[in-house]
Amino acid sequence: MTQRPTGRRPRKGRRSRLASGTFRLWSAFCVVAFCLTLFTARLVQLQGIDENDYAAMAIADNTTKVTLEAPRASIYDRNGVPLAESVDAEKLVADPTFTSKDATRIATLLHQRLGLDYLQTVEALRTPGTRYVELAGHLLPSRAEQIVRELTRLHLPGVYTEKDTMRIYPSGDVAANVVGFVGHDNSGLFGLEQAYNHMLHGTNGSETYEVADGQQLPLAHTTEIPPKEGTGVRLTIDQDLQFLAQRRLAQAVKSSGGLSGVAVVQDVRTGQLLALADYPTFNANNYAQANPANFGSRALQDVYEPGSVEKVLTFSALINQGLITPTTHLTVPPEYVEGPDVIHDYFYHGTLHLTATGVVALSSNIGTVIAAKRISSAGLYGYLRKFGLGSPTGIGVPGEAAGLLAKPGTWRPIRHDNIAFGQGVSVNAVQMSSAVAAVANHGVYVQPSLVEGYVHSDGTFTPAPKPHRHRVVSAATAHAVTRMMEAVVGPQGTAPVANIDGYQVAGKTGTAQRAGPNGMYDGTFTVSFAGFAPAENPRFVVYVVIQRPTVAGAGGGATAGPVFHDLMAAALQKYGVPPSGKHDPILPVYW
Repeated sequence: MTQRPTGRRPRKGRRSRLASGTFRLWSAFCVVAFCLTLFTARLVQLQGIDENDYAAMAIADNTTKVTLEAPRASIYDRNGVPLAESVDAEKLVADPTFTSKDATRIATLLHQRLGLDYLQTVEALRTPGTRYVELAGHLLPSRAEQIVRELTRLHLPGVYTEKDTMRIYPSGDVAANVVGFVGHDNSGLFGLEQAYNHMLHGTNGSETYEVADGQQLPLAHTTEIPPKEGTGVRLTIDQDLQFLAQRRLAQAVKSSGGLSGVAVVQDVRTGQLLALADYPTFNANNYAQANPANFGSRALQDVYEPGSVEKVLTFSALINQGLITPTTHLTVPPEYVEGPDVIHDYFYHGTLHLTATGVVALSSNIGTVIAAKRISSAGLYGYLRKFGLGSPTGIGVPGEAAGLLAKPGTWRPIRHDNIAFGQGVSVNAVQMSSAVAAVANHGVYVQPSLVEGYVHSDGTFTPAPKPHRHRVVSAATAHAVTRMMEAVVGPQGTAPVANIDGYQVAGKTGTAQRAGPNGMYDGTFTVSFAGFAPAENPRFVVYVVIQRPTVAGAGGGATAGPVFHDLMAAALQKYGVPPSGKHDPILPVYW
């Protein structure tokens, strides 16, 4: 008999249920442990490894970063009077999360009040993914705040103001053609504002702050990178003389029925321009309402044939070469025939017996041509180049014209004749003024300048580089030509109205034919007068040019001469140049 084992044998179903429960327990434990590990790792990442990054992201969701525009440095006259400066202003900015819904209504109001482009403003007010857009800058604080109050009253939220600057020109149109102006982005568009934009502009900064409902939280953290102000520019211009030159020039152009004009006041010794006047001009504060044709400086950008003022240079060359003297006898016929061409004087006459001084005093084209036959084309060309004709002065104003002085190899006899008395060559006014100033400066040419130096943000001043100088003619030649020019304002000359009480004046009139759009002379004229004083020790040159006068008798002496008188008298008085006494011209006009 087989014996049964003792004890109870476990049942198979129960053992299986126990194993399954244990597995589920361990599985749940592992899942929980894994989740806890993930949470722990994420916590370590957030609070340890990427702490700053995630904090920055959290702040960024409720912060705004704005540009702090650098204060644009000032442009001053020679005495430190601001001709262009930046003042406190405000700009309009918007939070599109608030303005999107009412964008059309807001844009309509801003178009009506500020002239902003309607469609562009609507687009800006609906810009997705940002809480900050700029709508308009450089506004007077009162104007910007008035608009925000009006929007608030209409229940149109989301537009507010921020600090800004705006460019103003305290003297309006004074030196506007030289200084220029800035655009809506505060960058220079014309004149010295454009030429020195990189220096005046400075370096922008930034400010980051927390916002709520589009408004800055007063006690929240703010990060600021301060802007750096630009470097100012101090000009050689004298505001008082500039003001007088513009007003007196405008009177002369209007009274003569002229088209336009320029006036230059220049320091003989330094080449510095104390006034550079243009007419018509514009008010730089309201340039958007001005004629763009008046933005540039005609004294530098417009070229014209100088006429008889150029005779000063021709006779300087002849005398310096020893080819004539101031008393050389010249027989001047009623007309001069050069091949198929006939040259006349501006006045009718029979045969005249003039000295070289008389040719200058009476401004005879024929006498000048006869005298200039003694110098070669290459020789005359070389002197005119030394006097600065045919190339820009390098004064630093954008758009300066070089003028035109053809190579001597292209000169036919008639071209040689024309150039000798100031036709067939073109100049700008500063070129011609500087050439006459070389005679006044004892024969030494000094490059003209408009910038005296640079004013740094800490108040220190750095002078501009010294101008280039070179000798053109000898001091003896310059002295002789000066004596000849005294006869121009003498009783027998063409401009006695240019005389100044108490001072000896040397001058020269000019009348030149003007070319029309087709390049041919159109029957109109350029009239001018250039002179310096005191003649025995010159301090200033004044050069006045008026284009296309229409009043009868409007020649260089009668039209430009009185303007010269007033500007020279003012310059001599302001800078304390003592009277030198007067005497009649010492050189004979006739022989």
